[in-house]
Amino acid sequence: MKDIGGTEEVGSIGGQSVSVVVPVRDGLPWIDEQLRALAGQQCDADWEVVVADNGSTDGTRATVEDWAVRHPHIRLVDASGRPGPAAARNTGVAAASGQMLAFCDADDVVQPGWLTACVEVLARADAAAGTFDFTSLNGGPISSPVVAATRQLAFLPAALGANLCVRRTAFEAVGGFTEDLAVGEDIDLSWRLQLRGFRFVVAADAVVAKREPIEPRLVFRAAWSYGQSGPVLYRRFRKSGMGRDLKGAVKEWAWLAVAWPGVVDIGWRRRWMRTFGVRGGRLAESVNQRVFFP
Repeated sequence: MKDIGGTEEVGSIGGQSVSVVVPVRDGLPWIDEQLRALAGQQCDADWEVVVADNGSTDGTRATVEDWAVRHPHIRLVDASGRPGPAAARNTGVAAASGQMLAFCDADDVVQPGWLTACVEVLARADAAAGTFDFTSLNGGPISSPVVAATRQLAFLPAALGANLCVRRTAFEAVGGFTEDLAVGEDIDLSWRLQLRGFRFVVAADAVVAKREPIEPRLVFRAAWSYGQSGPVLYRRFRKSGMGRDLKGAVKEWAWLAVAWPGVVDIGWRRRWMRTFGVRGGRLAESVNQRVFFP
């Protein structure tokens, strides 16, 4: 485990329980695979899986209810009152019983030992970011898990909501996820925790296989949404020290211009669309936020 900031050593959490919160909206067909992986977790702590349904219309609720009948650790809560993954996660937390909270997404797959790793890391930290396998679900070559908690957006380390664990006391102290953020709410939470002095670390053994979009149009759409979060976060955190990597922006725009002829190759096209989506989303949202964050 790597310590990347925050408060000093926190105490033991022996005897406490952990709640896994899974936000979902129209999660078929992937949620079945994720619930199977969660149901197979071996953990000494008392644990539960709270699936927070954010208004599914595709049969997701029936799938989760079927799992709940067969597996006592799994239950469904209605999180359709407010749209968005942040609101769904907050609703799930409100319904959960655990003193420890772990978050993952419905379309990914937690790996064996994930929940135990989350529990163990929270014995020494207030919050932690897990690592991701970006290849096994996406047809790529086998590679080592990637640490998610890198320095994001020229500021503090951050976790993705698809693999994040946090003590309930810390989560509630900062008010949970910010619900007016459609994307980047996980980065926002990570930063607010650290700015309040909570200890944030990497849980290297908490591995989630991440499912990535494959079709270039979907790659672009996801990247654009992620890019839009940059100016929003910059406007909120620039007074706390968040900066802008202007040299990096210039390099990537230059690369986009030079690399354009290579988009005839599907793999190259995905990379190009991902980069263009992030940078384009940042510029577009910079106008809306009245800041410059390219």
